[in-house]
Amino acid sequence: MNLNYVYLYAYHETEKELCQLEQRALFGYSTEDEWIVSATKIDPSRSPFIKERLDVIEQEDSIDSLILTVSSFGETFHKFKVIYRKVGKDETSFPTRKRVEKEIGLRLKGTPDLINPKVELVVCKVAESWLIGKRKKSESVWLNHQKKPHQYSTALSTRVARAVVNIAAPSIEGTRVIDPCCGIGTVLIEALSMGINIIGSDNNPLVMKGIRENLAYFGYECDVRLRDIRDIQVPILERFDVAVIDLPYNLCSVITSEDQLSMLKQARLITKRLIIVTVENVKPILKESGFLVKDEGKIVKGSFIRHILVCE
Repeated sequence: MNLNYVYLYAYHETEKELCQLEQRALFGYSTEDEWIVSATKIDPSRSPFIKERLDVIEQEDSIDSLILTVSSFGETFHKFKVIYRKVGKDETSFPTRKRVEKEIGLRLKGTPDLINPKVELVVCKVAESWLIGKRKKSESVWLNHQKKPHQYSTALSTRVARAVVNIAAPSIEGTRVIDPCCGIGTVLIEALSMGINIIGSDNNPLVMKGIRENLAYFGYECDVRLRDIRDIQVPILERFDVAVIDLPYNLCSVITSEDQLSMLKQARLITKRLIIVTVENVKPILKESGFLVKDEGKIVKGSFIRHILVCE
């Protein structure tokens, strides 16, 4: 297997289905492993589950072959550090890991720096191959967004919202997104932080001020309007690429099945794809509105379950 990029993952068991749904959106397949390989290059900070990306420089069938191969690298590394990373069921002993780090480090061209390296080179075993690659760490951007001035008790967590945005818009360039029931703006903020073209609306006048203040707090600008989804009109050729709808469910914003159906029928007119977040079984209503569920997953928190449906 030729490895271009290796993404290393960490997630709680309750997040597994959501993580795998995001993997299928970003890479076209999902895995039970704590890593995934792909020819697709994305910023690891996009995902709340990716801990780092390895940009593979070389791979070999054995560690000894890899050690010999690095001697022929044409690249010079300034202030580098070699790190052996155990992945999956790798049972390589600590003394062996230290030996590998030392032997590879001595063969590389450049200047080592074990304290403040500018380049971290990771050695690991993935898919029966030994590889060395440059390490790109993930930054937990969504954690900062937890501190927004206005909150909704029923809003998605920033972590879940970020995954939902990735599921909705795996390709950023040229993708037009709408969140027509945007609440306090959690999805908007995560999308904007990734550079995604998104607009929002909500039919609750009480949240408009909070949405705009939340956006301004993080320095984001976005077209956010007070309007019901059923009032949104766009020409058929100008439909959005995808819509994200977190269906209301709490006592203060309960909606009937008839309201859900009318909302989803309108969504069918304004978007090509739909990502639904729901605590109910809305598949019959989705089908009646003209959507087919293409993929799905869930996020569990105690006895509370949110379902994420990818519809076309």
